[in-house]
Amino acid sequence: MDDKTTIFKQEQPQRWWFWKRQVTYRIPALIYISENKTYLAFAEKRKTPRDIDADKLVMRRGLWEDKKKIEWDSGHELLTSACLPNHRSMNPCPVYERESKTLFLFFICVPDGVSETSQIKAKKNQTRLCYVTSQDTGKIWSDIIELKDVISEKEKNWATFAVGPGHGIQMKDGRLIIPACVYYFVEPNAPISHAVTFYSDDQGHTWHVGKLMEGESNECQMAEIIDDSGQSLLYCNARSTSGFRVEALSTSSGEAFEKPVPVQKLTETDKGCQGSVLNIPSPALLLYSHPTDKNERKNLGIYVNKSPFNPNQWNYKSTICNGPSGYSDLAECENREYIACLMECGQKKETEEIAFKFFKISDAVESPQVDSP
Repeated sequence: MDDKTTIFKQEQPQRWWFWKRQVTYRIPALIYISENKTYLAFAEKRKTPRDIDADKLVMRRGLWEDKKKIEWDSGHELLTSACLPNHRSMNPCPVYERESKTLFLFFICVPDGVSETSQIKAKKNQTRLCYVTSQDTGKIWSDIIELKDVISEKEKNWATFAVGPGHGIQMKDGRLIIPACVYYFVEPNAPISHAVTFYSDDQGHTWHVGKLMEGESNECQMAEIIDDSGQSLLYCNARSTSGFRVEALSTSSGEAFEKPVPVQKLTETDKGCQGSVLNIPSPALLLYSHPTDKNERKNLGIYVNKSPFNPNQWNYKSTICNGPSGYSDLAECENREYIACLMECGQKKETEEIAFKFFKISDAVESPQVDSP
Protein backbone atom coordinates (compact mmCIF):
# COMPACT_ATOMS: atom_id res chain seq x y z
CA MET A 1 0.00 0.00 0.00
CA ASP A 2 3.03 2.25 -0.20
CA ASP A 3 2.81 2.91 -3.93
CA LYS A 4 0.81 5.82 -5.27
CA THR A 5 -1.83 5.46 -7.98
CA THR A 6 -2.28 8.10 -10.66
CA ILE A 7 -5.92 9.24 -10.68
CA PHE A 8 -5.78 12.21 -13.08
CA LYS A 9 -2.85 12.92 -15.41
CA GLN A 10 -1.92 16.02 -17.37
CA GLU A 11 -2.58 15.46 -21.07
CA GLN A 12 0.23 16.06 -23.52
CA PRO A 13 -0.57 18.42 -26.43
CA GLN A 14 -0.58 16.77 -29.84
CA ARG A 15 1.17 19.66 -31.61
CA TRP A 16 4.10 21.58 -30.24
CA TRP A 17 2.61 24.99 -30.98
CA PHE A 18 -0.33 24.13 -28.72
CA TRP A 19 1.95 23.53 -25.74
CA LYS A 20 0.30 26.26 -23.71
CA ARG A 21 -3.09 24.60 -24.13
CA GLN A 22 -2.21 21.57 -22.03
CA VAL A 23 -5.20 19.96 -20.30
CA THR A 24 -4.34 19.85 -16.61
CA TYR A 25 -6.05 18.46 -13.52
CA ARG A 26 -5.76 20.42 -10.31
CA ILE A 27 -7.38 20.99 -6.88
CA PRO A 28 -7.97 17.48 -5.47
CA ALA A 29 -10.84 16.60 -3.15
CA LEU A 30 -11.36 13.17 -1.60
CA ILE A 31 -14.16 11.51 0.36
CA TYR A 32 -14.65 7.97 1.62
CA ILE A 33 -18.19 6.63 2.05
CA SER A 34 -17.91 3.61 4.32
CA GLU A 35 -21.43 2.30 3.69
CA ASN A 36 -20.47 1.51 0.10
CA LYS A 37 -16.73 1.14 0.70
CA THR A 38 -16.20 3.76 -1.99
CA TYR A 39 -13.66 6.51 -2.53
CA LEU A 40 -14.66 9.45 -4.70
CA ALA A 41 -11.82 11.58 -6.04
CA PHE A 42 -12.67 14.99 -7.53
CA ALA A 43 -10.63 17.61 -9.37
CA GLU A 44 -10.85 20.55 -11.75
CA LYS A 45 -10.23 19.81 -15.41
CA ARG A 46 -8.45 22.86 -16.87
CA LYS A 47 -7.61 23.87 -20.41
CA THR A 48 -4.18 24.95 -19.14
CA PRO A 49 -2.56 24.89 -15.68
CA ARG A 50 -3.79 28.47 -15.01
CA ASP A 51 -6.64 29.16 -12.58
CA ILE A 52 -8.46 31.28 -15.14
CA ASP A 53 -8.50 28.32 -17.57
CA ALA A 54 -10.40 25.99 -15.25
CA ASP A 55 -13.37 24.39 -16.98
CA LYS A 56 -15.39 21.50 -15.53
CA LEU A 57 -15.22 19.19 -12.51
CA VAL A 58 -14.26 15.54 -12.92
CA MET A 59 -14.58 12.48 -10.70
CA ARG A 60 -13.21 8.96 -10.37
CA ARG A 61 -14.66 6.22 -8.21
CA GLY A 62 -12.61 3.64 -6.34
CA LEU A 63 -14.08 0.55 -4.64
CA TRP A 64 -12.32 -0.83 -1.58
CA GLU A 65 -11.76 -4.57 -2.16
CA ASP A 66 -9.38 -5.63 0.60
CA LYS A 67 -6.50 -4.28 2.64
CA LYS A 68 -4.21 -4.24 -0.37
CA LYS A 69 -6.35 -3.09 -3.27
CA ILE A 70 -8.75 -0.45 -4.54
CA GLU A 71 -10.43 -1.00 -7.88
CA TRP A 72 -10.67 2.35 -9.66
CA ASP A 73 -12.97 3.06 -12.59
CA SER A 74 -11.06 2.93 -15.85
CA GLY A 75 -11.51 6.62 -16.64
CA HIS A 76 -12.76 9.83 -15.14
CA GLU A 77 -16.31 11.13 -15.39
CA LEU A 78 -17.08 14.70 -16.44
CA LEU A 79 -19.70 16.13 -14.06
CA THR A 80 -21.88 17.76 -16.68
CA SER A 81 -24.60 18.91 -14.29
CA ALA A 82 -22.10 20.68 -12.00
CA CYS A 83 -21.74 23.76 -14.16
CA LEU A 84 -23.42 26.96 -15.32
CA PRO A 85 -23.39 28.30 -18.91
CA ASN A 86 -20.37 30.52 -19.66
CA HIS A 87 -18.87 29.81 -16.23
CA ARG A 88 -16.01 27.63 -15.04
CA SER A 89 -16.54 25.25 -12.10
CA MET A 90 -13.87 25.30 -9.38
CA ASN A 91 -12.95 24.12 -5.87
CA PRO A 92 -14.76 20.81 -5.40
CA CYS A 93 -15.80 20.31 -1.76
CA PRO A 94 -17.72 17.09 -0.96
CA VAL A 95 -19.56 16.23 2.26
CA TYR A 96 -21.76 13.23 3.13
CA GLU A 97 -24.99 13.56 5.11
CA ARG A 98 -25.29 10.25 6.94
CA GLU A 99 -29.00 10.25 7.87
CA SER A 100 -30.41 10.92 4.41
CA LYS A 101 -27.42 9.22 2.77
CA THR A 102 -26.96 12.24 0.53
CA LEU A 103 -23.64 13.23 -0.97
CA PHE A 104 -23.27 16.98 -1.48
CA LEU A 105 -20.64 18.33 -3.85
CA PHE A 106 -20.15 22.05 -3.31
CA PHE A 107 -18.17 24.21 -5.73
CA ILE A 108 -18.02 27.74 -7.10
CA CYS A 109 -18.89 28.96 -10.58
CA VAL A 110 -16.96 31.92 -11.97
CA PRO A 111 -17.72 33.70 -15.28
CA ASP A 112 -15.35 32.72 -18.08
CA GLY A 113 -12.43 35.14 -18.34
CA VAL A 114 -13.03 36.66 -14.88
CA SER A 115 -10.11 36.10 -12.52
CA GLU A 116 -10.00 36.17 -8.74
CA THR A 117 -7.56 39.08 -8.97
CA SER A 118 -9.88 41.16 -11.15
CA GLN A 119 -12.76 40.67 -8.70
CA ILE A 120 -10.58 41.71 -5.78
CA LYS A 121 -9.34 44.77 -7.67
CA ALA A 122 -12.87 45.80 -8.70
CA LYS A 123 -14.30 44.90 -5.26
CA LYS A 124 -17.19 43.21 -6.98
CA ASN A 125 -18.03 39.56 -6.44
CA GLN A 126 -19.02 37.59 -9.52
CA THR A 127 -18.56 34.13 -8.00
CA ARG A 128 -21.61 31.93 -7.44
CA LEU A 129 -22.14 29.35 -4.70
CA CYS A 130 -23.43 26.03 -6.06
CA TYR A 131 -23.82 22.34 -5.31
CA VAL A 132 -25.10 19.08 -6.77
CA THR A 133 -26.23 16.00 -4.83
CA SER A 134 -26.18 12.24 -5.29
CA GLN A 135 -28.13 9.47 -3.53
CA ASP A 136 -26.09 6.62 -5.00
CA THR A 137 -22.46 7.45 -4.26
CA GLY A 138 -21.93 9.65 -7.29
CA LYS A 139 -23.43 7.44 -10.00
CA ILE A 140 -26.25 9.90 -10.72
CA TRP A 141 -26.08 13.61 -9.88
CA SER A 142 -28.86 16.14 -9.44
CA ASP A 143 -29.21 19.31 -11.45
CA ILE A 144 -27.16 22.23 -10.21
CA ILE A 145 -28.50 24.21 -7.24
CA GLU A 146 -27.34 27.78 -6.70
CA LEU A 147 -27.54 29.28 -3.22
CA LYS A 148 -28.15 32.91 -4.16
CA ASP A 149 -30.09 33.80 -1.01
CA VAL A 150 -27.35 32.55 1.32
CA ILE A 151 -24.87 35.20 0.21
CA SER A 152 -27.14 37.95 -1.19
CA GLU A 153 -27.22 39.90 2.08
CA LYS A 154 -23.48 39.61 2.55
CA GLU A 155 -21.84 39.94 -0.84
CA LYS A 156 -22.07 43.72 -1.11
CA ASN A 157 -18.85 43.71 0.95
CA TRP A 158 -17.40 40.59 -0.65
CA ALA A 159 -14.85 41.07 -3.42
CA THR A 160 -14.97 37.32 -4.06
CA PHE A 161 -15.07 34.03 -2.18
CA ALA A 162 -14.38 30.30 -2.55
CA VAL A 163 -15.28 27.05 -0.82
CA GLY A 164 -12.69 24.52 0.38
CA PRO A 165 -10.98 23.19 -1.53
CA GLY A 166 -11.03 19.66 -0.18
CA HIS A 167 -13.60 17.89 1.98
CA GLY A 168 -16.29 19.29 4.24
CA ILE A 169 -17.46 17.49 7.39
CA GLN A 170 -20.58 16.46 9.27
CA MET A 171 -20.37 17.01 13.00
CA LYS A 172 -21.70 14.51 15.54
CA ASP A 173 -24.84 16.60 16.12
CA GLY A 174 -25.59 16.44 12.39
CA ARG A 175 -24.45 19.91 11.34
CA LEU A 176 -22.89 20.00 7.88
CA ILE A 177 -19.82 22.21 7.51
CA ILE A 178 -18.43 23.57 4.25
CA PRO A 179 -15.15 25.47 4.85
CA ALA A 180 -14.71 28.64 2.81
CA CYS A 181 -12.88 31.95 2.61
CA VAL A 182 -14.15 35.42 1.73
CA TYR A 183 -12.32 38.52 0.51
CA TYR A 184 -14.09 41.13 2.62
CA PHE A 185 -13.66 44.90 2.35
CA VAL A 186 -14.79 48.11 3.98
CA GLU A 187 -14.20 51.19 1.86
CA PRO A 188 -11.68 52.59 1.25
CA ASN A 189 -9.59 49.64 2.41
CA ALA A 190 -8.42 46.78 0.20
CA PRO A 191 -10.14 43.40 0.58
CA ILE A 192 -8.69 40.94 3.10
CA SER A 193 -9.37 37.21 3.06
CA HIS A 194 -11.07 35.56 6.04
CA ALA A 195 -11.97 31.93 6.71
CA VAL A 196 -15.67 31.23 7.25
CA THR A 197 -18.21 28.39 7.20
CA PHE A 198 -21.33 27.59 5.26
CA TYR A 199 -23.42 25.31 7.48
CA SER A 200 -26.71 23.44 7.57
CA ASP A 201 -28.67 21.96 10.50
CA ASP A 202 -31.46 20.33 8.49
CA GLN A 203 -29.63 17.76 6.37
CA GLY A 204 -28.70 20.32 3.73
CA HIS A 205 -32.17 21.73 2.99
CA THR A 206 -31.19 25.24 4.10
CA TRP A 207 -27.76 26.81 4.43
CA HIS A 208 -26.31 29.72 6.41
CA VAL A 209 -23.02 31.61 6.47
CA GLY A 210 -21.08 32.07 9.70
CA LYS A 211 -19.17 35.11 10.92
CA LEU A 212 -15.88 35.88 9.22
CA MET A 213 -12.83 34.85 11.19
CA GLU A 214 -10.94 37.82 12.62
CA GLY A 215 -7.61 38.56 10.95
CA GLU A 216 -6.20 37.32 7.67
CA SER A 217 -6.79 33.70 6.70
CA ASN A 218 -7.49 31.99 3.41
CA GLU A 219 -8.18 28.50 2.02
CA CYS A 220 -9.00 26.26 4.95
CA GLN A 221 -10.15 22.89 6.16
CA MET A 222 -11.94 22.02 9.38
CA ALA A 223 -12.25 19.10 11.81
CA GLU A 224 -14.40 18.38 14.85
CA ILE A 225 -12.50 17.67 18.06
CA ILE A 226 -13.84 16.72 21.49
CA ASP A 227 -12.36 18.13 24.71
CA ASP A 228 -11.95 16.24 28.00
CA SER A 229 -15.43 17.25 29.14
CA GLY A 230 -17.01 15.87 26.00
CA GLN A 231 -17.68 19.29 24.47
CA SER A 232 -17.47 19.50 20.70
CA LEU A 233 -15.23 22.13 19.16
CA LEU A 234 -14.69 22.95 15.50
CA TYR A 235 -11.04 23.33 14.53
CA CYS A 236 -9.96 25.41 11.52
CA ASN A 237 -6.53 25.27 9.86
CA ALA A 238 -6.04 27.97 7.21
CA ARG A 239 -3.59 29.20 4.62
CA SER A 240 -2.04 32.57 5.41
CA THR A 241 0.37 35.14 4.00
CA SER A 242 2.05 35.47 7.43
CA GLY A 243 4.64 32.79 6.66
CA PHE A 244 2.86 30.28 8.90
CA ARG A 245 -0.47 28.48 8.95
CA VAL A 246 -3.11 29.94 11.24
CA GLU A 247 -5.62 27.99 13.29
CA ALA A 248 -8.67 28.79 15.40
CA LEU A 249 -11.35 27.04 17.43
CA SER A 250 -15.11 27.54 17.43
CA THR A 251 -17.35 26.77 20.42
CA SER A 252 -20.44 27.48 18.30
CA SER A 253 -19.93 24.76 15.70
CA GLY A 254 -18.60 27.20 13.12
CA GLU A 255 -20.99 30.13 13.54
CA ALA A 256 -18.05 32.13 14.90
CA PHE A 257 -14.38 31.45 15.66
CA GLU A 258 -11.92 32.64 18.25
CA LYS A 259 -9.13 34.87 17.00
CA PRO A 260 -6.76 32.75 14.87
CA VAL A 261 -3.17 32.26 15.95
CA PRO A 262 -0.11 31.59 13.77
CA VAL A 263 1.36 28.11 14.21
CA GLN A 264 5.14 28.40 14.30
CA LYS A 265 5.63 24.69 13.61
CA LEU A 266 3.53 24.81 10.42
CA THR A 267 5.50 26.91 7.95
CA GLU A 268 3.79 28.14 4.80
CA THR A 269 5.32 27.54 1.38
CA ASP A 270 6.40 30.64 -0.58
CA LYS A 271 3.15 32.59 -1.11
CA GLY A 272 1.12 29.86 0.51
CA CYS A 273 -0.45 26.54 -0.39
CA GLN A 274 -3.61 24.68 0.54
CA GLY A 275 -3.33 22.00 3.21
CA SER A 276 -5.62 19.28 4.56
CA VAL A 277 -6.60 18.31 8.11
CA LEU A 278 -8.29 15.18 9.41
CA ASN A 279 -9.37 14.22 12.92
CA ILE A 280 -8.66 10.68 14.15
CA PRO A 281 -10.94 10.02 17.17
CA SER A 282 -9.07 7.00 18.55
CA PRO A 283 -6.38 7.71 19.47
CA ALA A 284 -7.41 11.39 19.57
CA LEU A 285 -5.18 13.33 17.23
CA LEU A 286 -5.13 15.63 14.22
CA LEU A 287 -3.31 14.93 10.98
CA TYR A 288 -2.21 17.64 8.56
CA SER A 289 -0.71 17.41 5.06
CA HIS A 290 1.19 20.21 3.31
CA PRO A 291 4.39 20.76 1.30
CA THR A 292 7.32 20.95 3.72
CA ASP A 293 9.65 23.16 1.67
CA LYS A 294 9.63 26.84 2.62
CA ASN A 295 10.27 28.13 -0.88
CA GLU A 296 8.66 25.70 -3.32
CA ARG A 297 5.70 23.37 -3.48
CA LYS A 298 7.49 20.08 -2.94
CA ASN A 299 7.99 17.20 -0.49
CA LEU A 300 4.45 16.73 0.80
CA GLY A 301 4.65 15.95 4.50
CA ILE A 302 2.43 14.60 7.26
CA TYR A 303 2.24 16.41 10.59
CA VAL A 304 0.63 15.06 13.77
CA ASN A 305 -0.83 16.79 16.81
CA LYS A 306 -1.64 14.50 19.74
CA SER A 307 -2.93 17.49 21.75
CA PRO A 308 -5.22 19.24 19.24
CA PHE A 309 -5.96 22.15 21.59
CA ASN A 310 -2.30 23.15 21.74
CA PRO A 311 -0.82 24.60 18.52
CA ASN A 312 2.68 24.06 19.88
CA GLN A 313 2.23 20.29 19.81
CA TRP A 314 2.38 19.88 16.03
CA ASN A 315 5.21 17.60 14.95
CA TYR A 316 6.48 16.79 11.47
CA LYS A 317 6.61 13.01 11.05
CA SER A 318 7.30 11.93 7.50
CA THR A 319 7.24 12.85 3.82
CA ILE A 320 4.71 10.89 1.79
CA CYS A 321 5.68 12.38 -1.58
CA ASN A 322 9.21 13.46 -2.45
CA GLY A 323 9.61 16.06 -5.17
CA PRO A 324 7.10 18.56 -6.57
CA SER A 325 3.76 18.39 -4.71
CA GLY A 326 1.01 20.88 -3.97
CA TYR A 327 -2.62 20.70 -2.89
CA SER A 328 -3.78 17.56 -1.05
CA ASP A 329 -6.79 16.08 0.71
CA LEU A 330 -6.93 13.46 3.47
CA ALA A 331 -9.68 10.87 3.99
CA GLU A 332 -10.44 7.91 6.19
CA CYS A 333 -9.89 4.30 5.19
CA GLU A 334 -11.90 1.07 5.56
CA ASN A 335 -8.81 -0.42 7.14
CA ARG A 336 -8.48 1.78 10.23
CA GLU A 337 -4.72 1.31 10.20
CA TYR A 338 -4.40 3.62 7.20
CA ILE A 339 -5.30 7.09 5.98
CA ALA A 340 -5.71 8.00 2.31
CA CYS A 341 -4.25 11.06 0.61
CA LEU A 342 -5.10 12.55 -2.79
CA MET A 343 -2.37 14.94 -3.91
CA GLU A 344 -0.95 17.03 -6.71
CA CYS A 345 2.51 15.79 -7.66
CA GLY A 346 4.95 15.23 -10.52
CA GLN A 347 8.54 14.81 -11.61
CA LYS A 348 9.19 18.43 -12.64
CA LYS A 349 5.96 20.25 -11.67
CA GLU A 350 3.29 19.50 -9.12
CA THR A 351 0.66 20.04 -11.83
CA GLU A 352 1.62 16.89 -13.78
CA GLU A 353 -0.82 14.56 -12.02
CA ILE A 354 -3.13 13.95 -9.10
CA ALA A 355 -2.26 10.72 -7.29
CA PHE A 356 -3.75 8.60 -4.51
CA LYS A 357 -1.68 7.06 -1.73
CA PHE A 358 -2.15 5.36 1.63
CA PHE A 359 0.00 5.89 4.68
CA LYS A 360 -0.05 3.94 7.91
CA ILE A 361 -1.32 5.89 10.91
CA SER A 362 1.06 4.13 13.30
CA ASP A 363 4.02 5.13 11.14
CA ALA A 364 3.01 8.75 11.43
CA VAL A 365 2.14 8.64 15.12
CA GLU A 366 4.85 6.37 16.49
CA SER A 367 7.80 7.50 14.39
CA PRO A 368 10.17 9.86 16.20
CA GLN A 369 9.80 13.58 15.68
CA VAL A 370 12.08 14.87 12.94
CA ASP A 371 13.00 18.35 11.83
CA SER A 372 10.96 19.68 8.93
CA PRO A 373 13.01 19.70 5.71
